[in-house]
Amino acid sequence: MPDAQFNDLIHAPVRLRICGLLRPVEQLDFAVLRDTLGVADAALSKHLKLLADAGYVRLVKQASANRGDSRRLTWVRLTPTGADAFDGHVRALREIAGQ
Repeated sequence: MPDAQFNDLIHAPVRLRICGLLRPVEQLDFAVLRDTLGVADAALSKHLKLLADAGYVRLVKQASANRGDSRRLTWVRLTPTGADAFDGHVRALREIAGQ
């Protein structure tokens, strides 16, 4: 279990929500994340790049059997490092809140 540690990178509202959405699942499609968060593609890409550069998320592009064109789906998953950082951040927030 990771120690409680406030994480400035994760704490930004959209990135906190991204990590929260990814934590209980193996992976999510970029479009599902975008639509759930209600942000533009460019905004989500920027947040995911910051998280990926820190080693917190991994992006995997994959061809889709359901598409007739050559576009690929982008799958996003929280890495073990990202899960630990998120869990530690949530613990720190609980400590701050006195819970």
